[in-house]
Amino acid sequence: MSERKVLNKYFPPDFDPSLIPRRRQPKNSQQVVRLMAPFSMRCNTCGEYIYKGKKFNARKETVEGEDYYGIKIFRFYIKCTLCSAEITFKTDPKNTDYAAEHGASRNFEPWRDEQAVEEEDRLAKLEEEENNPMKALENRTVDSKREMDILDALQDIRARNARNERVGQSVDLLDRIGMEEIETEEDLEKKRAEEEDERLVREVFSKVSVPGEEGSSKTVTVKRKAEGTEPELQSLLSESARELIASKSASILKRRKVEGKSALGIKIRKK
Repeated sequence: MSERKVLNKYFPPDFDPSLIPRRRQPKNSQQVVRLMAPFSMRCNTCGEYIYKGKKFNARKETVEGEDYYGIKIFRFYIKCTLCSAEITFKTDPKNTDYAAEHGASRNFEPWRDEQAVEEEDRLAKLEEEENNPMKALENRTVDSKREMDILDALQDIRARNARNERVGQSVDLLDRIGMEEIETEEDLEKKRAEEEDERLVREVFSKVSVPGEEGSSKTVTVKRKAEGTEPELQSLLSESARELIASKSASILKRRKVEGKSALGIKIRKK
């Protein structure tokens, strides 16, 4: 298949295109083209409807003796899909459209009538303005008033949109402020709870319970200096409390020594 897809053909060195005879064709020969129906139509022979966009193998020719400012007009021949009757239509460069010529009638299109009425009104208005200068001035005044009304309406819409945008921004700002107030209230509650906990801790741990004389315990309030190093616990105790702690610690050390000697003697006997 690759040999069929070449783009360049071989021409021998002695090729002379002037020696090729020109093909004789009739002056207005028809060409076979593939096209779609430019408008919906109904066959006059069998009444079959042909919708816009249906594809046909058509014959194309140039219309003799008709043109529009030097633009050629072409005629197309198609066949009805049901009865094979010949239908012809041609181009309409004046209206940039197509016109049904023979074998079929174009279906009614309401927007075409509206466009025609608008065009007639426009032409009538121009003719009236040419004949009556006051009417032209009045029409220009009406047009300028309509333009001013349109500009005012547009300005109102822009102002409304800007106001809505500002309102939306203010609502967002209020929501943000409300969230910040909620966060600050939560922070204050948390800080208040932490201060309460710290106060309770200071109240609990600022009092030290030490054993007193004859097995009784005595509560001693520990105070911390504002500046300098923290004082030792023994310096805060009274004289009797220090003596009691020293005697207790001496008895504990003595008991540990006795227990260590007895354990050592047991090990020696076992050996």
